[in-house]
Amino acid sequence: MNRLKSLWRDVRGAAVIEMAIALPVLILFVYGIFQVGIAFQASAGMQNALGEGARYATLFPVKSDDQIRDRINERVFGTAIGTFSPPSVTTPDSSVCTKCRLLSVTFTMTPNFLFFTGPPITLTREKRVYTAN
Repeated sequence: MNRLKSLWRDVRGAAVIEMAIALPVLILFVYGIFQVGIAFQASAGMQNALGEGARYATLFPVKSDDQIRDRINERVFGTAIGTFSPPSVTTPDSSVCTKCRLLSVTFTMTPNFLFFTGPPITLTREKRVYTAN
C-alpha cells in the first residue's frame, strides 16, 4: 500500500506526457497558419495582377482582350500551390456601362493540414475597367 501511494504522488514524467498530447495540436495550428498565409499571398497576387491588367487596359490605347489577359498572367504571383484559372476579360452589356470591360480571375487551393486535407478554398476577384475607346 505504501508503494502504491508513492507511485501515485510521483510527478516525474508528467511533462513528457503533456507534451505528447499538446505537440501534435501545436504543430497542426502552426502548419495551418502557413496554409492560410499561402491563401493570403495568392489573394494579394491576384489583386496585383488585376490592378496591372486594369492599368494596362486604361492607359494604353486599343488593347485587345488577349493582350490584357497576357498582362494579367505575367503579373500574377503566389499561385504555385493550387490552380489559377485563366483570367477572363468580358465586355458587359451596353445598358450596364459603355466603354468598359470586366476583368476577373479565380484561384482554387485545397489546404493540407498534415493529418488531413481541408475543404477547397476558391478566391475570385473582379474589377471593372473604364477605357477611353
